[in-house]
Amino acid sequence: MGDTAAAGSFSDEVADRLRERIMTGRLRAGDRLPLGRLATELGVSATPVREALLALRGEGFVELEPRRGFTVAALSRHDVEDAHRVQAGIAGELAARATRRITTAEITDLAALHDRMRSAARGASAEVGPLVRRFHDIVGELARSRKLLWFLGIALRYTPGRVTASLPGWPEMAVTDHHRILQAMSDGAPAAARAATQRHVVHSGRLLIHHLEQRGMWIGESENRPPGEEFRIT
Repeated sequence: MGDTAAAGSFSDEVADRLRERIMTGRLRAGDRLPLGRLATELGVSATPVREALLALRGEGFVELEPRRGFTVAALSRHDVEDAHRVQAGIAGELAARATRRITTAEITDLAALHDRMRSAARGASAEVGPLVRRFHDIVGELARSRKLLWFLGIALRYTPGRVTASLPGWPEMAVTDHHRILQAMSDGAPAAARAATQRHVVHSGRLLIHHLEQRGMWIGESENRPPGEEFRIT
């Protein structure tokens, strides 16, 4: 039982690391993913690597091709936008539900967390990302919606939080956005909390997409985007 649990933990960790590399453009469409090389590089046996690659294949990040083995699947700009659209919709609904339940004491706790977030941003601390995740974890707990949290977990696989939190301008934006979320929740305004949460996710998505564009992620890709259309929640 312990060995099985350890193997599962290793494969989950490997999947997380490979998923992040794909989502940040370090691994590109068509790149081969040889088991042996990855196992050596990551310091694990081939078994958790294969399990991780099979899991990523099920998520659409990886393909298994005859005579080539595992390769990175194509990831379009629209894929990244759609992942953020899904995340925004779910996270917004969780915020609205939490607003209907939250107590004065819980508002005080979130306000204290936001103060720490602001201080971390001023000090250029890497703690802003974890504090934002904690903020949303608390909101998710208050919403009492297990299925929505499960779906949100899937959407988050396509939005690498550690990378997004390190992008220029994101910490300051996160502080401002979460002040608006907190204010809406303090006012007992579910619709405003939903909208503020959705705007934060969209803002994060735009920063990530810009970062990937700067890395040449989609050079030559045809987007089929009508003139003037931009990434937004409708």
